[in-house]
Amino acid sequence: MLRIITDQGEARQELQRISERTYHENIETQSATVREIIATVKKNGDRALLEYTEKFDGQVIPPEKLKVSGSEIDAAYQQISPDLLQAIKLAATKIEAFHQQRTPKSWVQFAEDNVVLGRRYTPVDRAGLYVPGGRASYPSTVLMNAIPAKVAQVPRIVMVTPPSEGGKINPAVLVAASEAGVTEIYRVGGAQAVAALAYGTETIPRVDVITGPGNIYVTLAKKEVYGRVGIDSLAGPSEVLIIADSQANPVHVAVDLLAQAEHDPMAAAILVTDSELLAQQVQAEVAQQLENHPRRTLTEKAIAHYGVIIIADNLIEAAELSNLFAPEHLELEVESPWDLVEHIRHAGAIFLGNSSPEAVGDYLAGPNHTLPTSGAARYASALGVETFMKYSSIIEYSPSALQKVSKAIIDLTIAEGLPSHGNSVKYRTK
Repeated sequence: MLRIITDQGEARQELQRISERTYHENIETQSATVREIIATVKKNGDRALLEYTEKFDGQVIPPEKLKVSGSEIDAAYQQISPDLLQAIKLAATKIEAFHQQRTPKSWVQFAEDNVVLGRRYTPVDRAGLYVPGGRASYPSTVLMNAIPAKVAQVPRIVMVTPPSEGGKINPAVLVAASEAGVTEIYRVGGAQAVAALAYGTETIPRVDVITGPGNIYVTLAKKEVYGRVGIDSLAGPSEVLIIADSQANPVHVAVDLLAQAEHDPMAAAILVTDSELLAQQVQAEVAQQLENHPRRTLTEKAIAHYGVIIIADNLIEAAELSNLFAPEHLELEVESPWDLVEHIRHAGAIFLGNSSPEAVGDYLAGPNHTLPTSGAARYASALGVETFMKYSSIIEYSPSALQKVSKAIIDLTIAEGLPSHGNSVKYRTK
C-alpha cells in the first residue's frame, strides 16, 4: 500500500532516500565486473561479445549473425499488425517534427574592425544507440534515440540490443529502427555492447556518442567509457512525481502512478497533494487497480519501496518539494497548471493538465522521453539533436583589430609566464 506522509521533514528525507536509491553496497562489485567486461571486449573483440552473450543472455550467436540482416528487417514488417505499423509511423513523424525545430544552427557575427566570431555546428560521424530488452521491448526508445541523430544528419547510426530466445529481435523494434533511420543493428546487449560501441570490434564499429537506457551494468559501462566517447546521461530507474489538487481525478492519478511503477521494481511513483481526501482516494484506488494487474509482482514492489503520497500545506510547498526531488517526469494535475509551472525549476519533462498523462510524452507527443533521473534534472536536460552535434568556435581578427588588443593580450601572457604566446601577437603588430 502507498504510504501517506504529512510531516514535511519526513517527506524531505523520504524524497532524498528515493532519489539516492541506485547507490548501494553492491555498486563497487558491479563496477569491477563492468571494468573486466570492457577490458575483455577491448582485447578479444567479437569473440568476447559472443561468449558474454552466451553467458549472460543464454543465446549462442554465430559470428556472422551478430549483424541483423536486411531480410530480417523486411520480415519484421510482415510480423507486426498494420495498426502498430501506423502507430510507429505516426510517432516517428511527430518526434521528427519536434526535433527539427530544435536543431542548432551555425552562426557568425561581424563586429567592428572586421572581427568575425561565431559557432559552426557539425554532427558526430557515428552514433551508437543502446536499446534495452529483458523485461520488455521498446520501439519507442528506438524512435526517441535514433530520430534526433537522424535530424542531426549523423552519417552512421548503429544500434545494439540484446537478443531474445533463438537470437531474435522483437519485430516492432526492428521496424522502429528502420523507420527512424538506423543504418545497422547488432544483436548484443549489456556492458559488452557498450564496450563494443566505445572501442569497436571486428564487426561493430567504434562510435563517437552512445545514448540509450539500460540496466545498472549498462549504466556503469557508459560511465566507464565516458571520455573515450560521449554519452547522453547515466540513466537510473524511471520516476514520476505528480502534483495534484482537490479537483484531480483519483482514478487518473492512481493509474499514472502505476504506469511508472510497472516499469521496474526500482521505479519511483510519488504524489504530492494539498488534499487529504484525494490522498486517501488515490491510496485506495492504487490498491484496487493492482488487484488484477498483469505486472503486479514487480509493480507492487516498486510501490512498496519507492512509492509515497505526501500531503503538503499548499501547492507552492508541493512545487518546492518537487524541485527538491527534481523528477524525471512531473505531472501537474491541478486546476491552473500554467500558474504552478512558474514555480517549477527542476524537471526532465513537465505534463500540464488532466489530459496530459506521461504516456503521451513517452510515445508520440514529440519531445524526447530520454530524460535525466535521480535528481540530475537539476543540471541536465532531455536527449536531443544537440546530443549528436558539437560546435567549433569561429574567430577571425583583422590586422587593425589585433593591433587594438595586442597590449592586453601581451600583458596577460606575461602574467601567465608564456612568452611565446605574447610573441605570437607582438611579431604581428610591430
